[in-house]
Amino acid sequence: MKPIQKTFDSKIVFPFYINYQDKKEPDHELPTHFHDWYEIVFVYSGKGTFFINNAFYDMEASNLFILPGNIIHHAIPNKENPVTSTAVFFHPLLVQDDAIRNSAFSYLQLFDESTRLNQFRYTLDSVQQEETIKALSGIHQETSDQKNGYQQAIQLQLKMMLLFFNRSILHQQKVETTKQTIPVWLKEVLTYLEESFTTEVNLQTLADHGDISPAHLSRVFKQMTGLNISEYITKKRIIKAKDLLLKTKENVATIAEACGFESLPHFYRTFKKKVGCSPAQYRRMEKQVEE
Repeated sequence: MKPIQKTFDSKIVFPFYINYQDKKEPDHELPTHFHDWYEIVFVYSGKGTFFINNAFYDMEASNLFILPGNIIHHAIPNKENPVTSTAVFFHPLLVQDDAIRNSAFSYLQLFDESTRLNQFRYTLDSVQQEETIKALSGIHQETSDQKNGYQQAIQLQLKMMLLFFNRSILHQQKVETTKQTIPVWLKEVLTYLEESFTTEVNLQTLADHGDISPAHLSRVFKQMTGLNISEYITKKRIIKAKDLLLKTKENVATIAEACGFESLPHFYRTFKKKVGCSPAQYRRMEKQVEE
């Protein structure tokens, strides 16, 4: 199954969504996907596996997953003991304050640090779990009741929860190194892809890098990630292109080349198919949202 871009309405007035205490059944879980909004996942119970970026993580009670925007991920619940979790989605502009934007503090510090370290799972202690459960319950209650000022209440509670994470996790918890055991060759292939997806990469080159047959590589890669290799590379290139469109003033042709697309028409076709608009339209729409 091809990875998809989970989309949220770009014109929505209040860019926030919560999926509260949802039991993750394997047949109902989203395939490998990515989205512009930021995501927080807290696990109450159950077991599973989370594929994030280029790594596999075990999922179990007390785990907190921090997912920045535009990162490939896929939750794989255990059939016998499926995960129950809450997922919070929000546009980063929801927690940015114009009045103090120049401050060294950011509510998104933990997301930024997770990206820098390529570490997206944190195991919470009992106090952290209690505070997180309480915060998510409060946000869910406001979403359900929709009393006067509920959106402002949700925004405040989201900021307080992010502040709590930054204070209690960011500087106090060591980076977790325990990830799900996968074949060493697959880890090496994923690492190689992370470093070279903008160059010309073919199946035989990857197989040689992992010292395995192309057929075995294709089969296990698809089984473990939910993606075939060509789609994985395409999604990594699209995500990089989106980032460059927003963070640089480079023209579209230069960005297409930097991301590894063989031609400008190929880039246009692929970008529009995966994102739903042209590169220029995407850059323009996102700038309008920020304004």
